[in-house]
Amino acid sequence: MDFAMDIFNYIVAAILIGISGTWIFLIKTMTDSFRLTPYLDKFENTSKENPKVSIILPARNEEERIRNCLDSLINQDYQNCEIIVIDDSSEDATGKIIAEYSKKYENVISVTARPKPEGWVGKNWACMEGYQKASGELLLFTDADTKHEKKVTSLAVNHLNSYSLDALSAIPKMLTFDFWTNITLPIISTFLHTRFSALNVNNPKKKTGYFFGSFFILKKKAYQEVGMHEGVKHEIIEDGALGKKVKESGYKMKMVRGEHLIDAIWARDKTTLWNALKRLMVPLYLQSGKIAIGIFFAIVFLLFIPFPILAASIVAPTETISSKVLCITSAIASILIYIGAIVEVKMGLKLKAGYALFAPLGSLVVVSGFLSGLLQAKTESAVTWRGRSYSMKDHTQSSINV
Repeated sequence: MDFAMDIFNYIVAAILIGISGTWIFLIKTMTDSFRLTPYLDKFENTSKENPKVSIILPARNEEERIRNCLDSLINQDYQNCEIIVIDDSSEDATGKIIAEYSKKYENVISVTARPKPEGWVGKNWACMEGYQKASGELLLFTDADTKHEKKVTSLAVNHLNSYSLDALSAIPKMLTFDFWTNITLPIISTFLHTRFSALNVNNPKKKTGYFFGSFFILKKKAYQEVGMHEGVKHEIIEDGALGKKVKESGYKMKMVRGEHLIDAIWARDKTTLWNALKRLMVPLYLQSGKIAIGIFFAIVFLLFIPFPILAASIVAPTETISSKVLCITSAIASILIYIGAIVEVKMGLKLKAGYALFAPLGSLVVVSGFLSGLLQAKTESAVTWRGRSYSMKDHTQSSINV
């Protein structure tokens, strides 16, 4: 019995060593990403062009936030632009606010989206409806809960032109409003620096392509040739899918840091947080259920398992060498998870360091949300987003690859 327990302890310890190695890699990748990703406003401006920009802004039930967004867009220092605002079947005063701004400002164009066709995700349809009214050479997509500094549009256009880019996306500052998002987002963000690292997006040898939906600008020609939002009409993570298509089609794209210039919201409350976690796992499961389940268990071990093992080792210690090895390896893995959370909180999200102390609870929320996504991936309402429920079972999602 003791021999079997020793073998078990050593196997788990070996797994924990692997987890520790993975976290060392994650932490290095994070710090490299923060150090080496270029900034939106730090470049040699050689642009001599002033192309017209069509800002496309879909909005659904955004009466609380759309005024701030529109004010920030209207006050941009780039003059050659139009702001196309689409009311996506809102059930509040969003449409009324859009109409109000359209009457007051010449460059604000109000669009009322027609009823969403079967097979479309709502935001994707609203973006297509806005695109139909666009007359600019460049298209800038943003969200109604995003706020922009005055020079963002001119910086984006000049950056795009100076580097002869086809597309440019800026990383925003992620605003948080509740405890659960504050402790969960640092854990999720560690993976964004690996799977969707700006360094990979900017490397032409890498296949990684991704847009932040809160801010990306691209040439109309490129947008048309990759199929527009119609080509990703059923994608629940449409910004990731569209960026992927742009990169795979051979267009030159770049991702830059813009946290000091753009504010965005990832999750507004615990309900939207839960659905945001689910929609990260659903695409994986629909591509390959077996691989998605394997990835889920890998995430469970990577994010959460070291904590209960360490707690059990402390609460019920034994004197065997194998149990001591298990305690030490679980402690190292747990400390590395904490370090990863602290790095993300301080260097990326700019949150209070205290939120990193809740890493075990944040990890539990993440794996629980992912599990919910697995279990509900093929239901009639796999994901609820912006007041709509979507069934994804008939549409393989390509925004995230297994």
